[in-house]
Amino acid sequence: MKTILIVDDEIQICTLLTKILSKEGYEVDHSVSGTGALKMLKDKTYDAVFCDYRLKDKEIDGSVLSLKIRELSPATGVIVMTGYPDVRIAIQLIKQGIYDYVVKPLSATQVILLAQKVILHQTLSSKEKSIEHTPPAETPVSTLVSPKGQLSQFVYGNSNASRELHVQIKLIAPTDYSVVILGETGTGKESVAHLIHTQSKRKNKPFVAIDCGSLSRELATSELFGHEKGAFTGAIQAKIGAFQEAEGGTLFLDEIGNLSYDVQTTLLRVIQERVVRPVGTTKEIPVDIRIVVASNEDLQQAVLNGRFRDDLYYRLNEFTVNVPSLRQRTEDLPLFVAAFKQLVETELGRSCGDITEEVYQVFCHYAWPGNIRELKNVMRRLYLLSTDNAPVTTAHLPEELQPAQLQSSSFIPGNEADLKNVSRQAEYKKILDVLQQVRFNKSEAARLMNIDRKTLYNKLHTLNILL
Repeated sequence: MKTILIVDDEIQICTLLTKILSKEGYEVDHSVSGTGALKMLKDKTYDAVFCDYRLKDKEIDGSVLSLKIRELSPATGVIVMTGYPDVRIAIQLIKQGIYDYVVKPLSATQVILLAQKVILHQTLSSKEKSIEHTPPAETPVSTLVSPKGQLSQFVYGNSNASRELHVQIKLIAPTDYSVVILGETGTGKESVAHLIHTQSKRKNKPFVAIDCGSLSRELATSELFGHEKGAFTGAIQAKIGAFQEAEGGTLFLDEIGNLSYDVQTTLLRVIQERVVRPVGTTKEIPVDIRIVVASNEDLQQAVLNGRFRDDLYYRLNEFTVNVPSLRQRTEDLPLFVAAFKQLVETELGRSCGDITEEVYQVFCHYAWPGNIRELKNVMRRLYLLSTDNAPVTTAHLPEELQPAQLQSSSFIPGNEADLKNVSRQAEYKKILDVLQQVRFNKSEAARLMNIDRKTLYNKLHTLNILL
């Protein structure tokens, strides 16, 4: 039986949470003080601790207690509760290693889901330590076929970040849990989702991918849940939504943070009830699917900012997979380059030359804001401009990767005395700084810079910033 400790100076909350979790089969203890909780933790091991941030103990608040719990029992998952949310405190606590930071009051459903997820996370983490981290040497590259029929490749890599990603996929794939995939733009989140699907028991059923960032508020409901003929202007025939298309398989919702709040509400109901109601009908259709979602922004931050429903987040986030940026896995560049060379040779129908050491050095020092997608595009350009079997040199590199540009604070060439060029350089640097700050989420970057998304795209194109 899994054990949970509740720590809150309000006995009513302790009693309520104990009642909720006990009904779910957990062994639950509680304490109304941090000092008392520490004594209990020394005598007994708990799988999870729900801890209030503002305790009445003079020297022990939720932050101090969570640190002490980590020292006493690293395998215990900690959830910090608060009635006064603060983003800075949330970030600090997450960095300290807590599992989650949640805002009171909590619903019974939320409490149960949190308990299930934190215990699952701790169980998988302990298993992860016992699994060999090195992927099979004979299969460093796994060939995948995307839902659109395009050939793509998933490169496991040999860096520590890549090995950790491989272990996470290997652990979660065989289960039926919902997964949240986090990572910057271009890191290959859809490939990870597809790999999870191909290693699951649903691998022989459909894998359906939907880009939520491209869905308008009006079309999202129809695309996801379908519609009947005549349901709205332009609905000249009935449409099956993505949930029904993915029946028995996996539905991948990319950039889920871009869904409007009302669509999030409908999505929550569908996930809870496992039935869809196409637009224009009252008929409910049962669906059996696994849901995998992805985002290039921190969904916990979106919840705290009120842009994403907390109950939907808790329902979806049964396990989180973090996809590392290319900057975190530069050791894998030779593998990626080799894989993309093979891919481009297939596309061009000819043999291509090798990348020179000078080009590799440039690759290693470049920031890769567009990550693996940008690298793939650069490789296509290099081999398109080079002749058959001729070595690829720095002369073939695009302007932003030229060594002289990388050594400067900006990649934009021009006369330093030219006021127009100085302004252009400042704009380039500002856009890159903001993009890095928001983990290359273009919608959030546009909002922070007080411009619309279309204007940002135009500037990215003008300044030759590849994302």
